[in-house]
Amino acid sequence: MNNDKYSSLLSSCILCPRRCSIDRISGERGYCGQNACLKLARAALHFWEEPCISGKNGSGAVFFSGCNMRCVFCQNYDIARGRVSKEISIERLSDIFMELEEKGAENINLITGTHFIPHIVIALENAKSRGLKLPVVWNSGGYEEVFALKLLDGLIDIYMPDVKYYSGDISRKYSSCKDYFERAALSLEEMYRQAGKLKYDGREMMLKGVLIRHLVLPEHTADSKHILRYIYEKYKDDVKLSIMRQYTPLREDLPDELSRPLDEDEYERVIDFAYKIGIKNAYIQEAGAAKESFIPKFDFEGV
Repeated sequence: MNNDKYSSLLSSCILCPRRCSIDRISGERGYCGQNACLKLARAALHFWEEPCISGKNGSGAVFFSGCNMRCVFCQNYDIARGRVSKEISIERLSDIFMELEEKGAENINLITGTHFIPHIVIALENAKSRGLKLPVVWNSGGYEEVFALKLLDGLIDIYMPDVKYYSGDISRKYSSCKDYFERAALSLEEMYRQAGKLKYDGREMMLKGVLIRHLVLPEHTADSKHILRYIYEKYKDDVKLSIMRQYTPLREDLPDELSRPLDEDEYERVIDFAYKIGIKNAYIQEAGAAKESFIPKFDFEGV
């Protein structure tokens, strides 16, 4: 990172709520596992996002290496831990955006890029100056710093965060962050401020707005209900919800309650609650959504 405007953000990094304050430029690595070198695992058309994101041609999904959450049940475990990564330049990232547009991508989908916000800002500004026209999606775990999101203002069209947990005890157990919901709620306010109300094109592809994902976990339907109530009371139908049933236990060392797939009855109880409180603007998933085949191969395609 040789841009003076952003170097200070990496020399004492507080880009996420972990606030590690380490010097990534000198090679130190914080909770996300990344130094100042920009690293990717994959950049390709992806067809397994919500219909308003994937569309007919697929979303231009750019998977960044590392993660500031590292959930115990993560489906992208290898890249979240930085085990799969290829170092690239900011100029190359800008080129990747342009190449995805040429391939017919519906949008540029930036997946888990919080710890690389300075790099992404420069790459997006460059790509837009070169004529990039696609909507840009910020796809994150929801654990963000508001000041860092403000750096993205005017560059991101669609915010697509997770809201994973309501209970601090649960978020501490599974993601080592007791303040998760507090941070996610503040982040949502900033995302909504930037993106505004939902806007679609004639094909029902999202152009602007906030799409909030929530993955229902085994044994935690009460937590899911708290989250849905909060979102609906705060934003009504001005945001889109995606209530997911695709939880897949992929590791053997998971806590006992997460070592099994989600029961059909658990998911239905959450959906019934959503309908009961008035939620209408939401995606729900059919049975059979929990498939490992939905997880792409992190083989550096497009990088």
